[in-house]
This record gives sequence, C-alpha cells and structure tokens, in this order.
Amino acid sequence: MLSIFLIGVSLSMDAFAVSVSSGMTLKPFRLRYALWLGLYFGFFQALMPLLGWLLGSAVSGYLTAYGNYISFFLLAFIGGKMLLDSIRGGEEDEGLSALSHRRLLLLAVATSIDALAVGVSFAFQEGLRLLPSCLLIGCTTSVISFAGALLGSAVPGVSGKRAGILGGAVLVAIGVKLLLRL
Repeated sequence: MLSIFLIGVSLSMDAFAVSVSSGMTLKPFRLRYALWLGLYFGFFQALMPLLGWLLGSAVSGYLTAYGNYISFFLLAFIGGKMLLDSIRGGEEDEGLSALSHRRLLLLAVATSIDALAVGVSFAFQEGLRLLPSCLLIGCTTSVISFAGALLGSAVPGVSGKRAGILGGAVLVAIGVKLLLRL
C-alpha cells in the first residue's frame, strides 16, 4: 500500500497547487472553502482510478491521446478567466468572494484526469485491491488539498488582485505542463 500512497501523493500535486492558489485568492477565506476543495479533489481522485479500471484498455488509447488536451482546455479556460477578471478588476478588487460548486467541479475533473489513466493501469495489475487503493488515493488528495488551501490562505500581504493573477497563471501553467507531456 506504500506504492499506492505514493501514487496518491504524486497525483495530488496539481490539486495541491490549485488549492494553494485558491486559498490565496478567496477573500475573505473561510474554512469551508478548504473543506470543499479537499472533498471535491479527494472524491474525484478516488473516483477516476475506479472509472479507469472499469474502462480498462478498451478506451485507454483514446484517454491517453486526448486526456491532456481536455485537462489543458479546462485549466486554461478557468485560469484565463481568472486572469482576465483579476486584471480587469480595479485596484480595490479583493479577490474571489466565494467558491462555486461549478468551479470546483471543473477544477476537480481537470486535475484528476491523470488518475483516470492510473486506473487503466490498475486493470492490468494482478492482486491489486482496487477499492482500498482508490480510497487511499482519494483520502491522500483530500488531506493534501485541504492543507494547501489553508497554506494559501495564510500567505500574508497578497492582494485579491495579485492572488487572482497568480492563481490564474498557476492554472494555465499546470495546463501547459500537461500539454507538454505529449
């Protein structure tokens, strides 16, 4: 199970970066935002390997071929919108005031597509305990994302406008990183 835990940690790094930037951007920050980020990211990181396992190798070529493009599009769209909103906002802009479930859903799906590919690889591993593995990955991501949001909220002296620009740039950079893996 140590290898599954390490997979969970590595899969959660994109979710961690998004959680940190969200924690910096949300003004005023509320503990429930960290909880929602942890729950959404953890749930989708647990669900995607299960779905990948179910899909197996039948669609693995399609997912491998287009998964990075889908992630890039979602992250670039959300990050680009965040950048534009922050740049267009006046100097008094205090950042995002709330975290919508739609935004959380898009971010969670975009950051968990790699976990879908991991799930496809699980279909070919004999003796793998699938449900405990998926739960461990999801719980690991949930805790890391929750901690990332709290960490981001504790960064002092960052205005809402600057945090929005930084957060949008981070999302676009993660998308470009995924695109460059091709």
